[in-house]
Order: sequence, then C-alpha cells, then structure tokens
Amino acid sequence: MEHILHDILHDLYAIDVQPIISRPDPQFGDYASNVALQIAKQVGKNPRQIAEEVVEKLRETGDFSEVTIAGPGFINVRLSAVNLMHKLQSAWSERYGSSDEGKGKKVIVEYPSPNMAKPYSVGHLRPGNQGWASKRLMEETGWTVVTDNHLGDYGAPLGIWITGFRHFSDEASLEKDGVYELGRVYIQTKKALKEEGERGETVLADEVQQWLLKYEADDQEAIEYSQRFNTISLEHIHAVMRRLGISTDYELGEAFFAPRGKEAVTKLLETGVATQNDDGSVIVPLDEYGFDVPLLVQKSNGAALYATTDLATILYREEVEKPDKVIYAVGAEQQFYFSQLFAMAKKLGIQTELVHLWFGVIDQLNDDGTREKMSSRKGVVLMEELLDQAEAKASAVVEGRDVSDEDVRKIALGAIKFNDFISDRRTNILFDWNSIFALSGFSGPYVQYAAVRVNKIVHEHGFGAPVIEAYDYESEKAIIVKLLEYPALVSAAARELEPHRIAGYLYELARDMNRYYEATPVATGSVTDEQKQARLGILSRVSHVFTHGLSILGIEVPVSM
Repeated sequence: MEHILHDILHDLYAIDVQPIISRPDPQFGDYASNVALQIAKQVGKNPRQIAEEVVEKLRETGDFSEVTIAGPGFINVRLSAVNLMHKLQSAWSERYGSSDEGKGKKVIVEYPSPNMAKPYSVGHLRPGNQGWASKRLMEETGWTVVTDNHLGDYGAPLGIWITGFRHFSDEASLEKDGVYELGRVYIQTKKALKEEGERGETVLADEVQQWLLKYEADDQEAIEYSQRFNTISLEHIHAVMRRLGISTDYELGEAFFAPRGKEAVTKLLETGVATQNDDGSVIVPLDEYGFDVPLLVQKSNGAALYATTDLATILYREEVEKPDKVIYAVGAEQQFYFSQLFAMAKKLGIQTELVHLWFGVIDQLNDDGTREKMSSRKGVVLMEELLDQAEAKASAVVEGRDVSDEDVRKIALGAIKFNDFISDRRTNILFDWNSIFALSGFSGPYVQYAAVRVNKIVHEHGFGAPVIEAYDYESEKAIIVKLLEYPALVSAAARELEPHRIAGYLYELARDMNRYYEATPVATGSVTDEQKQARLGILSRVSHVFTHGLSILGIEVPVSM
C-alpha cells in the first residue's frame, strides 16, 4: 500500500513523501493512513479534502474492496483476501524475509567479548544474544558481516591473575579446577587488594602493576603465565559458546592490539591530538565534542588501558577490514566511555560509522517481590550452571512426551534466548524461571511450540499449493496480512538494531495461528481437497517465517515438544 499511496501523492500534489501506514482495529479496515493530516500543511489544503481526493484515486486502482474516511482525514482500506494472497504470492521466494538493502556494505559486529581467566558468566549472556541477533539481522538484509570476539586478555586483570595465582593458588588446584580456580583466585585477590588499600598499603597492588609492565616488556615468565591462563580460558569460553550456539570469525583480543595502541598513542602525541600530563599519563581532549572530561589513553607508568587497545582496534579495522559500520555489543554501563571513544574517532577523521549496541542488565526477583541485578548471592551466575538448570527445567516441561535430548536442549536455549528479546534491548529484563518456560504467553517455548505444530501439520499432510484460484482465503486473511508485514519488519529491525521487534512479531503470529486453528480445520473433517491444499499452502509459508525469524534470534525449532 505504501508505494501505491506514494505514487498517488506524487501525481496529485507533485510531492515525494513516505506515507505512514498502520494496522487499525479490524472493524475499520486492514490498513490505515493519516497521510492527509501528514501533508496538509505542505499541500496547503484541508486534511479532509486531501483524504477525499486520495480516496478517489485509491478506488480507481481496483486493488481495494473498501476505502473509507474517518474523522478529519484518516483513510481506512480493506483488501480482498484473494488480492492479499496474490500479493503474498508475487512477493514470495525462498529468501522471503531477507533483502539486499545492505548489499555492497560491510559491518563488523563485536560480541560477546568475555574476560579471560574467569568463568563465562551470565553477565555475557546479553552481549552474546544481542550481538548474534544483530549479526543475523545484518546478514538477512544483505550486509557482508564480520564478527569479532574482542577478548579481555590484557590489562590490570592479567596482573591480578598472575599475582593471585602466586599468592593464593598452586599447580594442583589449577590442574583440578581450571578456569574455575582462576576465577576463585581473581575474586580472592581483588578482596585482598581492597583490604590492603584500606590499610594504606600497596604491596600487592605494586606487584600487580609489576607483572603487567613485565608482560608489556615481553618478560618470558609473564608471557608464559598469560599463554597458560588464556589456553585454559579459551577452551572454557569456546565450550560455553558452543552450548549457546554462537561463534565469531575472529578473536583479536586486547593483547593483540596493546602494542599497536602504544604506537598509536605516540603518534597522537606527535601530531598534537593527545597531550601528556606532568605525571606521564596521556589524554585526548574532547572539548569540541562537548566533553569536559578528556579520554585517558595511557597510564602515568606507560601501561595501556581499554581506550589504548580500543584506539588501536579502530585504526586496525579502518586499515585492514575497511568496514562501513562497526557494532559493539556492550552493556549500558559503558555508554559514556563509548561516546568518548567515538568522539576521539571523529577527531582522528575516522569515517566508519561506530555504533554502541547497548542494553540493560538482567534482573531477578527477590523474595519480597522487588527486582535487583542478578548476582551470585541470589542464585546462578555462571553460564554453565544456568544452561544446566535450563535443560533440567525444559526436561520437566516435556516430561512424558517423546522428545529427544537434542530437542530438550533447543527448548532450554530457546527459552533463555527469547527472554532476552521480550522488550526493547535498552530496558532491563527480568529473569524469572516460571515466565521463561511458560507454554502460554510471551515466551520462547510458546513460539517454538507454535512452530512445531505448524511443521507437524505440513509434514503429515504436505506443503499444499502456492495459490488455489477458486479459494476465497477469507479464513486465512489475518494470517496473510501478518505474513505480508514480515519483510518490512525485518528491514526495520535491522536498521534500528532492534531484534525485539522480531520476537514480538513471532509471538503475535503464534497467537494468530492458535486462533486460526480454533476456527478453521486444515486437513481433517469435512475439509475439501481444494480447502486443504490452500490452507496447507498458507501453513508452509508460516513455517518458513517461524524458522526464519527464530533463526535471527539464534533459536532453533525443535522436531517435537
């Protein structure tokens, strides 16, 4: 309808405007537009007069079964179900839902970027989910996508791990518990550093800095510690990522970029972009971009910071990968830092579009009903434990049914992931086991079950016919209208990096399908072969959209539930 209205407005008023289309209450029509109010000032006419002129042209097209005006100029239209079906058929392809909008453009998506030498925590669930969904959205809209797991394998944490291991651990413990021992050591060392600071001492803190400087100076012992901890950590990280169903093309961590970062800082000083303070630290002033606080790019002792390695990463990608866009999947708490980082990039003349894909935290319910950020004090915080519990709960949901272990894993992961997309990423999400695994309502299992049900019908009775000319499709009209919305929805979700739109759409489609089954037999009872083939043809398209949409969210459709 958009392009029809666009052409009519151009012919009538010689204007190029993108009309706003909405879905009204079904009693008023299939589609609605307030375009008469939208362009009234531009055209210099009363909205009602514009609406009347537009409606006359809409009726002349013959595409609409009913065109009416409501209020001061709202235009409501109805399409016949047969016309809608033909529109769906003409738009349909094996790639339905995909487009070439981003063809010829390249994007780098950075996720989940966990820290090394610590167990993979729930804190990196959202970076992985949101980053993967953004990657998939860009792929489905034609972009060339490169993904990078920007590992936290450098900086102060490395000094803490080495110091902590030497003081609070031993070879036997590391051999036995691996990354979990390194995680325990890290927590114990941080606690010891805090207590030391409260006493006014700096023995441990100095040792941490000494190990970091040794590593930067290519000290062999420091390098061996780093390599050993990294090997243990990467095996663990890769195992968890496999369970989460996510992967990346590269894993260029901070250690890879640190030497390049120091070289870049030197060049910034030489060109006058950066300034060295009296204590030896280096800053980049950003006053011209509205920041009173400069960006610190090197410590007073010469050690690198996040900003040092991120600077090098930006420059490296600009030189080697040459992307049109870079997306960083990092939580909301880093908004100020990324705004400073992007301002520095502009100051350096970087043309690549840099996007901070930020999101809220994961909350959990306290016993008194209040919400707070999920933490180890209140329950699961390790990703492996979370996935184990999810699989146990998924098994309970399908208990007594013939469901394979593989499908149980798909249901468990689908429930966890879908919960990440039930609302705008910029809001906090609530982690509540009961709602996550609900078989009714806005949940992953609800949508997966709807997809399984459609697939079962199609596999048992066939894929039907693309179009049955003699069939009126009135019973399927609401489903057809919903299917027609899908490609534009995917494009909009990709442009705004809002995968929650896909989740909302899939839930609505699942709900619409349940209503459809209640009113319309598909392949049983007194259904004629003509009706059966037409209805199965619609269901085969619904199956495609469920699979396509869930795949964007990183969720698979089980064989059975």
